Formats: sequence, structure tokens, C-alpha cells
Amino acid sequence: MNARRRLLRLLAVRTIIVIAIALASALPGIAAEASTRPNLIVIIADDIGWDDYGCYGNKAARTPNIDALAVKGRRYTQAFLTASSCSPSRSSIITGRYPHNLGPAAELHLSIPPNIPWVSTALMEHGYYTALIGKNHMSVDFASGKPPFPKRWDLVENGTVPGNSGGGAKWVETLANRPKEKPFFFWLAAIDAHRGWDGDREWNEALYGPKHRPEDVIVPPYLADDAATRQDLASYHNEITRFDYHVGLLMKALENEKLLHNTLVFVLADNGRPFPRAKTRLHDSGMKTGLIAHWPARIKQAGATCDTLVSSIDITSTLLDAAGAPPMPTAQGVSLLPTFDDPGAAVRRHAFSEHNWHDYEAHGRAVRSEGYLYIRNQRPQTAWQGPADSVASPSFQSLLHLKAAGKLTPAQQDVFLAPRPAEELYLTAKDPLQLDNLATNPKHAVVKERLSRLLDQWIEQTGDAAPADLSPDGYDRETGKPLIKGPPKRGTWPGKPHNAHLLNAPGPR
Repeated sequence: MNARRRLLRLLAVRTIIVIAIALASALPGIAAEASTRPNLIVIIADDIGWDDYGCYGNKAARTPNIDALAVKGRRYTQAFLTASSCSPSRSSIITGRYPHNLGPAAELHLSIPPNIPWVSTALMEHGYYTALIGKNHMSVDFASGKPPFPKRWDLVENGTVPGNSGGGAKWVETLANRPKEKPFFFWLAAIDAHRGWDGDREWNEALYGPKHRPEDVIVPPYLADDAATRQDLASYHNEITRFDYHVGLLMKALENEKLLHNTLVFVLADNGRPFPRAKTRLHDSGMKTGLIAHWPARIKQAGATCDTLVSSIDITSTLLDAAGAPPMPTAQGVSLLPTFDDPGAAVRRHAFSEHNWHDYEAHGRAVRSEGYLYIRNQRPQTAWQGPADSVASPSFQSLLHLKAAGKLTPAQQDVFLAPRPAEELYLTAKDPLQLDNLATNPKHAVVKERLSRLLDQWIEQTGDAAPADLSPDGYDRETGKPLIKGPPKRGTWPGKPHNAHLLNAPGPR
């Protein structure tokens, strides 16, 4: 009996040794596989126009850290959002879907249905540690689904500290405290440069340099060039510089930890600047975004610009493709990885955008293709003056004074234009401000008809609709003040008649 026990013990020991050797052989391979997967970071600013960075030609803006990323990465010159509205735009990016395919989340401050997956969940399932630091503004309507609901983040924090409300104060801390055995996906969402201009009150000259001077800012043609507007723009630029500062701190921290080489970083904004004729607009001033990708391990021809058409819904597909994760069947975008290999690669022919309720009743749709921007407006009777915070701004009030005096220029008059054209067509290279509407020009009739049919196709395939009872105005159009006490009234969200939140068809791309 003792001999038998000794034999069993000997066999057990040998088995343990064999297993240990096998694990020792396998672990380096597992570790190597994990280390080759890139880390992923999306840095998203709040309300920053595409041309308010130095690398996009703004000589008044101080953005040295973002400019450095553009020099060493890929700068996109034709990147467009699906919505120029905070929460719909962010919800669209995190899911890779058009706003009207997100249920109520097509409109500001409303929730995403729980059946729609997020890229953060898909990456968690692929072994990534995930964190959202800063402005969230994305929520889920759990009451409309059945549990269990998937986890969306390992960590969520607001990113603010006393004396710094910009949303970026905890980005470096999050990097340092992450679990080191996993690759990571960070969604780093600045609160800068949203109105309120707390950056002025919290300014630290030792960190950010001197404040921007009103006399140095570049005033767009559709704004009044007066002292109030210039100060408004200078305060806005201060917040852009604070955002840039935190981008620089994070890049330095990644470099110190020897992570920068194999980390894919995207920098973009959720919509245009929070000024009249920008935020919420379907025109470039609202819908175009600065987009920079930085990934030294993968991007070839560093510093080359990419002029191909891209959409913000392509970011989700790109992140999954870069991570080697399966694509999400619900995502409607395409991967941008081909543009990392070749800056001239074309990944899509068309980019679609939409304008839904953001403080005011609206239903506008746009397609960019063939160098044209075609817009269709289902609520032409009202102006596109911008959101309530913009209407309440000094810049808008300056325009009101010019209007009362009969001194508006044609560019400024467009802020108040009502009724608006039901259709607009612009050749964007020749008309970057989109002030020359070609929709009734016979020379462009063929192009307009082709883009109109293309928009019809997208609307039909993705289940879009313009219900008669869209959400009504919640704020006064000249003061920005609420029309009623409590939350604004809401109507039917645009995709509801066709259950667009259940459709995954991407439409033309």
C-alpha cells in the first residue's frame, strides 16, 4: 500500500512539473500577444471648431501639443461628424451609428436603447481595460430593455479637480493607475471649451501661458467684429489652450512609460464652436471636425495629411480593427486603417449628417459627396440660429444689435434667415463658408438631383423619418431663455416611425 502511495505521489509530482513547464512556455506567448495589441485612446473636446487649431491654420490659437501630434501622425482635412450636437454626436461615435439609429438619443440629452452595443463593451470583451474620464453625456435607457445589461466601462470619473473644471485633470492619473497586465481603451472627454468660460476664472499662467488677447483672435465673417465678440472668442481660445495642455501631459506620460509607440490616439471634437452659425449647423462650421490620428507603430508617412472623406462613425470600426477584435454588426461605419498605410486611400465616397432637436425644433439632413454639400431641411420655416447657450452669448447679442440697426452683412444675415431654403447645395472647395447656394442654379441641377436621390436612398435604408410631432422649441430664439419651467417638452424622435434603432443597414458609403 505504501509503495502504491509513493507511486501515485511520484506521478502527481511529474504531472505538476509537466503542467508548470507548459504554462511557462505559454505565458511568454500570451504576454507577447497582449503587448502587441495597441492601446487605444479617443480624446474628444467639447465644442471646438475644426479650424481652431494651429495645425488647421488658425494663427491665433495656441495648440502646440495637438500640432505636434499632427506632425508625427495623420491629419484629416475632410472629417465630418454625424451630428453637430453634444450627446447625439458622442453617442454616435461610441456606437458607430447614425443618431436617428440610436432611438431617443438622436436628440440632445436623451438615452441610447440598451440593445445597442458600445465599442467600450466590445473592447472589454476582447481583454481591454476601459475608462471614461471627463464629460460623459452618454446614457442608456435601461427601462426600455431587459436585464442583464452589459458593462460599458471599468472606470468612470468626471476628470475635474478644485481649480480645474476642464475635464482633463485626471487623465495622467488614470494612465498611471491602470492595471498594467491589460491593454487599455481610454475615452478622455474634455469639458473645454463648453460655454461658461471657467477657464478664464481658473487660468494658471505658469501652466498655460498668457491668456489670449481679444485683438489677436480671428473673427469669422458671420460674427460681429466688436469688442464683446472678440472677448468671447478670446475666452473660448483660452479653453482650447487648456485642453491642449492636458493632451501634452498625457503624451509625455505615455512616452515616459514607453507606451506612446504602440498607442493609437484620436483627437477630435463633438461639434463646432459654440457660436452663431457653427454648433448644430449642417454646414462645415458646425459639422466638420479636426481629426488627428497618432500611432507611430502603424501610421506610415508620418505628417502626411489625408484628404479623403471620413465620418466620425468610422472611429468605432477603426478601434476594433486596430485591436484585432471582431466588428460590431450594429456599427455602420468603416475602418480608417487603410488611410494609416496610405494617406491617399479612399474608404468612403459619401458622408451623411443630421440636425435634430438641440433646444429648438429641427430636422435637417446632409450628404457630402463629389466635393459638394447637399442639405435638405424639413423645417425651413425657422432659423438655424444655434443652440440656446450660443443665443445667450455676447456674440449673438452683438448680431442682434446689428440686425436692429439694419447693418448685417449677407454672412451675418444667414444666422437669422427664415424661412430657410428647403434645399441647399454648395461646392465646398470654392465656397468654404457655404454662402453661395447653388440649389437653384441650372448648371448644378444634375449634381443636385443625384445627391438628392443619394440622400433618399440613405433615408430609406437606415429608417430615417421626419414625424409631424417633432420635439418643439424649448427656448426663446432671441434670448436663449427657457420657454417653460422644468424640462423641455419632447415629441417623436426622428427614427421612431420605422424603428430605426433596430436597423443596422449603413446606407450608401
